Amino acid sequence: MKKIVVGVGGSSGAIYAKRLFDKLALMDDLQVAAVFSSNALINWELELGVFDKVGFPFPIFDAKDFFAPFASGSAQYETMVVCPCSVGLLARLASGTAEDLIGRAADVMLKERRKLIIVPRETPLNLIHLRNMVQLTEAGAIICPAMPSFYSKPQTINDVVDTVVDRIIDLMQLSQNTYRWGNGTDRPL
Repeated sequence: MKKIVVGVGGSSGAIYAKRLFDKLALMDDLQVAAVFSSNALINWELELGVFDKVGFPFPIFDAKDFFAPFASGSAQYETMVVCPCSVGLLARLASGTAEDLIGRAADVMLKERRKLIIVPRETPLNLIHLRNMVQLTEAGAIICPAMPSFYSKPQTINDVVDTVVDRIIDLMQLSQNTYRWGNGTDRPL
């Protein structure tokens, strides 16, 4: 069973986290844990409506709960995704401050040389943001900006969002049925 933690930051783009959780809930052999920053649920409700904690498919850990299993490398969580990730959270992760559970779990992933996928959702970017991304990349994280692709000809908002979410799932090395470049239908006329 693969152990995954998803940290949800407080930037705009809660739909990326929702679609990721929706897709992970349909997969077998996963143990998924979730942690939300203090602003994450505010943005979720602003962008998507009321957050249903009762119907949520995974355990949610408080952002200040340093006794959560994934706060230690010994729990052997293999992958962490921070989606969406504000540039403020990105800066805290790059500096290693670990002031909350998202920061601590990300620090654990880096120190244990496990997979940490950061999904920034901000534009435009300034030099500080870019340097923080470089710092995290040099530490071993994968930066996967929430930049949709369009060669699959998405028809709905969820289709557009899924071009990012499916890339995240691929980076997590989970099997999925999704659009693949080179399937014979994407050559221009």
